[in-house]
Formats: sequence, structure tokens, C-alpha cells
Amino acid sequence: MNTHGPTISADVVQHVARYSLLDALRGRRSRRFGRGMSIDAGPLTYASRHAPQPLTELEEAILAFAACGITGYDLADLAYGPGQGGSMLAGLVGRTVGSPDAINAVSLVVTNDEATYLLKRPQDFTPAEIPDVIRLAQQGDSLEAYRRSRSKIRNGRSAPPVQPGYNFNINKWSLYARGGTYFLPINSMTAAYINVLLEAFEPAMGLFGFDERNFFRPAGISRFAKSKGGPLDDSLSGGRVFTVQAIEMTLVESIGIEQGMLLQNIALMTQAMGLGGFPSFARHEYGWFEALGFRMGSMPGSRYVGASRWMSFILRLLGRDQPYPYPLGLECDGEVLLKPYCPPYYPSMKAAVEALVEYKFGRSGVYRSGEGEWKDPTGVTSQVAPPSDVAIAATVAYCEYLYNRYGRFPVYSAPFRTMLGYQVTHVDVEFYDRFYRPEALTDTQREHQARWHNSR
Repeated sequence: MNTHGPTISADVVQHVARYSLLDALRGRRSRRFGRGMSIDAGPLTYASRHAPQPLTELEEAILAFAACGITGYDLADLAYGPGQGGSMLAGLVGRTVGSPDAINAVSLVVTNDEATYLLKRPQDFTPAEIPDVIRLAQQGDSLEAYRRSRSKIRNGRSAPPVQPGYNFNINKWSLYARGGTYFLPINSMTAAYINVLLEAFEPAMGLFGFDERNFFRPAGISRFAKSKGGPLDDSLSGGRVFTVQAIEMTLVESIGIEQGMLLQNIALMTQAMGLGGFPSFARHEYGWFEALGFRMGSMPGSRYVGASRWMSFILRLLGRDQPYPYPLGLECDGEVLLKPYCPPYYPSMKAAVEALVEYKFGRSGVYRSGEGEWKDPTGVTSQVAPPSDVAIAATVAYCEYLYNRYGRFPVYSAPFRTMLGYQVTHVDVEFYDRFYRPEALTDTQREHQARWHNSR
């Protein structure tokens, strides 16, 4: 990354600010070939005559703000009366992308040739820091917001291998190119999961969960079943039942949508700035997490995929039940940067559930901090009731059942997941002029070097 770069005039930043959303939508394309890159075979064989050109810190900062910058307080215009579900909202600080229940489940890693960073989510700032971060956004100071938001994970670029098993051959020639910046969203599953359960198990909603891996028996919540005098509707005809797999796959899809918005924002800003870039496959159970230095756990592969005891025995007998790594959390220089709501970062699932309730309704929690966009934030939030005792107890029972039986939480996924990433580079205009019609590039790509770097 070029930290300083040429002096950028205010006009350049204003050009981006004035760029039409419709123009960005019309001009958005994957433009993979950047300065310093080469294609070694096939009809598009070409070697750039330019050296790799890193993004400047300002270029990265604007892209990072577009991806998931903090913008202000959520409106939180919900019904907060008893049984209305308003308290399911888990945050009051908004970003450039929406998030289910305002949980802000997606973190962003930024990696380039010089360093790898993790950007803070709203919940990673102290309440006292939030107003200043919002002020920087409102003033358009993306660079200072970027500097305050990032935590350095390590020197140099972080990335897993590109060979098959980690990625697809279509990406081998271009991924992690020198000079490029790679943006990697990381989905965090546990807070959203517990938050959903706390609402699902409220008597006013009364959902009931079955474990399809355990012959569709109740998932640790038998004593809460309506058939046993409890508040949760376990009748199959009531339409209020779910399976562990169903709720976890819904969770994966919901957080995936949040990640998709983040990637689309990067793509649109890439177009507005005249840079090149493309989304790429980044789905691997542990490849990225090992590359980033996550704390890793391990369990036999048979247990990880939920194989039967008989199948697990056969695999062990054949010597094929190999250990399977998965991410637990991210720590750097003694500081925990990303941790899930589950062991080993909490002594039990009970403690994890109680920690999320405390995060929302504790003395300095989301609903007790006196913050928000309302005229009388304290007057509003003080009337928002915490989860009922029965909802908390059922959530604890469900979560402890899953963790004790399957050894992790969630069951079908590790606490963290990667899916797609986005690489941004400086476009090699000459490559596109050689092989493509003129309209393959817009004026923003053709003018980027002169406008941003005082060069051609």
C-alpha cells in the first residue's frame, strides 16, 4: 500500500461523491486485469508493461467506508410493546450495509503487500468512541475513519493457497496479485444465532426445535414443550416447529445477504473511483483462518460432519478419521479481536447466552446506554423489556444441548465462515484497449491515473 502517494486534491474526492449511482450500476463490471499482471496462455495472453501499483491509503479508506463504514444511529422504528418483538434488535449503530437484527455479523479483513488489518464493527468500539466515528463519516473524512477503525493483524499479505481444494483454477492467475488489495468479509454466526433463539423462545412466539441428527428428538428443550405444560408449541400441526439444520441454514443465508451487500458496495465504489476489481471464491472451512492466524480448534472429521457412531467407528478403524481444523477466534498481541459467543471464550453456553443478554440489556448495554436517533433515547430504551426468564432458560438449554452433544456451536458450521472476497487493483488500460471494444472501460478507468496519481 502506498501510504502517502501523490497529493490528492479535494476535487478528486468530490468527483467520487458526485458520481451517479445509476452510472455506477451501469458501469459496474468485473475488471480483473491490473497493472503488473499477466495471462500466460490462451487468446488473451498478455503481460503488463507496468509495475504493480498498490492502492493508496486513501483509495483503500474510501473502499473500506463503502464496504461497511459506520454512518450514524439506526432509526430502530419498531414496536417495543410486550410480544411485539422490537427488542430483537441487537444494535443501534448503523453501517453502509444493513444487517439482520442490526447484529453486524460481518467483519472485514483488508490485506495488501504491506500488512493485514481487521476493521472494527460498531460493537468493537467503546460507546465513547462511536460519536467521533460518526462525526468523521458525516464530514467525509474516510481516511481518518479508516485509521481509527483498523487493527493490524500482521505484517505482509495474508492469503491461503490458490490450488484446487482452496480455490478454483479460474482464479489462479489473478488472485492475491502484487499491488492489489483484497477485501475479505468474515461471517460471525454465534451472536445472531443466540439472538434469534431468545426471540423464538419467547412465549408470544413459542417456537420449538427438533434435532434431526438425533432422530428428531427435542433439541434439549423438552421441559418447555406445550405438550408438557410449557410455553413452546411442539405440535407438528401448529406450524411453529423447526429443526437445527433449518434454523442454522437460514442463519447462514441471512448473514450471507449482509456480506453480499458489503461486496456490492465495494464493486460500486470501485467503479466510481475508476479502479478494477472482481469478487472471487473464498469459501474454505479453515484455509483463510489459518492464513490470518486465528486460534484454531480441531475434532475428528466424522464428528465434524455428524457421522453416525457406526460410521465413525469404521473410519477410525481404517485410519481415515482425520482431525479437522476449524476457527475459534482471532487474537493478536494478547488482544481478542474476534470471539464467538461460545467456549472457549466463555466457560459454558449458559455464560455465553447471559453475556449476549448483558450486551443488550446490561447497565451499559445497547438498550441502557442512552444512545439513539430518537429525541429522547433514554425515555425510549428504558421501556424496552429484556427477554423473559423462560426465553433465556430455553435458549440456554438448547445451546448447551448442541454444544455438549456435538462439541461446537453452531452444529453445521464453525463459529466463523468465509464465502467470497473482493480484489481491487489499478486497471491496465492497455490490456483492455488491445482486446476489447472501447466501451469495456468507462471514463473513470481511463482518467484514474491522471486524476488520482498525476500520471498516465
